[in-house]
Amino acid sequence: MNKTLDKIHTSGGLGQKADIFQSGKGNVSVFPSPAIIPLEDPSLTPNAQRTRTKFCKGSRTIKEGEESSSSPLPNPFPEILPPTLSESVSEFLLPWTKSSANQVIKVYDENNTSKAVEVPTDVTARDICQLFVMKNHCVDDHSWTLIDHLTQLGLERIIEDHEYVMDVQSGSGMDTDCRLYFRKNYAKYEFFKKPLDFFPDHMVSISTETNGIVDSSELIETFLKSSTCPEIHGHLHVKEQSKKSWKKFYFVLRRSGLYFSTKGTSKEPRHLQFFADFTDSDVYTVLSAKKMHGAPTEFAFCVKATKCSSTRDLKLLCADDEQTKTCWITAMRLLKFGMQLYQNFIQPHQKQKASPMRSISENSLVAMDFSGQKTRVIENPSEALSVAVEEGLSWRRKSCHRLSGHGSPSSTQSSVPNLAIHLAQPWFHGKLSREEAQRLIIQQGFIDGVFLLRDSQSNPKTFVLSLCHMQKIKHFQIIPVDDEGELYYTLDDGHTRFTDLIQLVEFYQLNRGTLPCRLKHHCIRITL
Repeated sequence: MNKTLDKIHTSGGLGQKADIFQSGKGNVSVFPSPAIIPLEDPSLTPNAQRTRTKFCKGSRTIKEGEESSSSPLPNPFPEILPPTLSESVSEFLLPWTKSSANQVIKVYDENNTSKAVEVPTDVTARDICQLFVMKNHCVDDHSWTLIDHLTQLGLERIIEDHEYVMDVQSGSGMDTDCRLYFRKNYAKYEFFKKPLDFFPDHMVSISTETNGIVDSSELIETFLKSSTCPEIHGHLHVKEQSKKSWKKFYFVLRRSGLYFSTKGTSKEPRHLQFFADFTDSDVYTVLSAKKMHGAPTEFAFCVKATKCSSTRDLKLLCADDEQTKTCWITAMRLLKFGMQLYQNFIQPHQKQKASPMRSISENSLVAMDFSGQKTRVIENPSEALSVAVEEGLSWRRKSCHRLSGHGSPSSTQSSVPNLAIHLAQPWFHGKLSREEAQRLIIQQGFIDGVFLLRDSQSNPKTFVLSLCHMQKIKHFQIIPVDDEGELYYTLDDGHTRFTDLIQLVEFYQLNRGTLPCRLKHHCIRITL
């Protein structure tokens, strides 16, 4: 599979494009800027001139008696006047602002605040995500996603990393409010890691070429191969055209398209009727399906043609549960984009291997002890770990002391800093309602371990941990416990106690304890 991926061409990110202009190593002719004129070096061969662009650097002073031996380079296009030096520099550093092909787009965050940016027409979703990750100083864990949201229709989908954003916006085909959202989605490529969680056995059939036997690690590979493809089948509710009623049919998804059976669960060709093709169509998730479309459940999705001109052309489907809906949407994404989807998944990890984050100086760090009269190197790993933990607790106590605003807080005042230290953490969302917490977790990845902490609405003195497990969201109350004037926090009736919420989260990130799973991915809200 890796050999096949090497043949696929992918465009670089925005940071790489900017480096090309600043370093002067790239061929500027690939960028649509009419004011930049590539200069040819007479000393190079014609072949070398075509593959190399040389930038002319100006010299501020010339030594006395020194004459320039080279004649000035001719202008290959006499009808176009050469730009001045300042104009050329601005062209190299700001290619977007000078190009006539640039367009301005608006990107929204979770709070519905927007940020306008000017981008070229060939910008991809990954380029936009990298731009906002850099501008907002976010941690780039490859889960940031650009969402295509159709407000009036209540539809949204993931814009794949390789897709051109301008093509997505221009291809909506309907007069509706189309918005781009920048948010987390931990489930975007999770099916490559845990395919069996997304494709239950009762919904998947393997073609006869593999004799019906396939390993879990080979399940996704059968999707990506052009010769084989798993068949996805099951019952779905479909909304009738120009009607409010829904009917239940047996659907079959194959590489050639989506079909439904006119006779029970029969898969005979004479009983299968064509329903949709994904060559020129996209799959959207339906928001508020019961309220807006009268769906039997909230687990609805939609097949929308790229040039769809009317809401009557939307093909609305509805599943009985979240797992069934996720299986259908994931299979349709794989059939539509194929190997390109897998390339999007592995490309960031390949870049990390090529350019590791840690430097040589960081790898040579050693633990030191400065407590005595003489410094010493701590060679015992266990001792170094205990010292690091102690320093972390010491820093936390100092932070609590600063947040309290008092000189030396007493035991009764110690609860004030403990309540305040978690406010700056990205996983804490303050006065968030139960419904809003569930919506945020669903949006940012309906997989095991996605969590957030919030204030309790029923009891102002307690907190709530909202956690996703087995595609269900569970809420656990965190109760403060007063033990001889010291305040602790617990969610297992005092069996495990923590001095603050940060310590609680860090513990359950490493240990499951009484929770159904460990805390893995925290929901985050940023303001652009």
